[in-house]
Amino acid sequence: MFEQPGQRSTEANRSDSPIAGDASYYEGQDLHALADIPRYYAWILDYFRPHLRGKVIEIGAGLGNISSHYVDFAQDVLLVEPAENLHAQLKQRFESKLHVRTICALMETVQADATASSGAHGAPFDSALMVNVLEHVFDEESILKSIRGILRPQGMLLVFVPALPWLYGTLDKKVGHERRYTRRRLFQVIEQAGFSIESIRYFDFPGILPWLFAGRVRRVEDFPEGGAKLYDRLVVPFARAIETRIKPPIGKNLLCVARATKPGELNENRASNPTTA
Repeated sequence: MFEQPGQRSTEANRSDSPIAGDASYYEGQDLHALADIPRYYAWILDYFRPHLRGKVIEIGAGLGNISSHYVDFAQDVLLVEPAENLHAQLKQRFESKLHVRTICALMETVQADATASSGAHGAPFDSALMVNVLEHVFDEESILKSIRGILRPQGMLLVFVPALPWLYGTLDKKVGHERRYTRRRLFQVIEQAGFSIESIRYFDFPGILPWLFAGRVRRVEDFPEGGAKLYDRLVVPFARAIETRIKPPIGKNLLCVARATKPGELNENRASNPTTA
C-alpha cells in the first residue's frame, strides 16, 4: 500500500530530482515512516537480487532502507543520494562497510566522476538500481542514458516504479511523483534509452485498493507508519507467495529488469519481443 525509498518531493522545486538542479534538503518524513517494512523490501529484491552482484550503483538511495538488504552480496556498491540531509544519514549508516561508498550528487556529476575514475571504484558498473526514483524525474530519457553510460556492456538496469496512472492521488502529489506508469510507457522509455527489456511485470496487486482509498477517496497526505507496518506483517507474506507463482494482471507498481544493449541489438530485440502493452 505504500511507496518505497528514493522518494523525493519535487512539489515545490524540481531541483530535488537526481537529474537537474542543486543537491537539496529533503523535508519529507515518509522515508522514516517506511523504514521498518523489511518484508516488502525483501519482496522487491526477490526479482532484483540475482543482478545485484559485482559493482552496483543505486540512484536515489534515500536512507538506505533497501540498500541494507543487498549490499553484503555485492563486491562494490556506490549509493547516490542528492539530498544533503538524507546523504548524511546514509553515509553514517554504511560507514563501517568498506565496500560501500556514498555520494551526495546529481546523476550528471556521478556519470562524469565515475567515467573519469574508471577502475576499482569507478565505471563501468555491473548493475544500476532505481527504486521509486524515475517517477520523480522530469527528463526520464536523460537520466537513463546517463546510467547507460556508466554500465558495462550488457550491464543490468533494475527499476521499480509506481503503476496505473488512474491511481494518482494526494499521496503521489505529496512525495512529488511526476507520473505513475503504464507497462507500455515504462517499456518504451527504457528501451529508447538503449536498453533491452528482459522482464517487466506488475507488482503488489493487493496494494491497489488501499492506495486508491487513501489517495483518491480519503485524500490523505501523510504516510501512516502503523498501517505500513501492519500491511508488511499481514498482507505482504501472502501477496508475495501468490505473485511469485502467478503474475498479477495489474498491480500498484511495476518492476523492470533491462540490459544495456550492444550496437544493433535493440532492433533484434524489437523483432523478437514486439509486445509492449
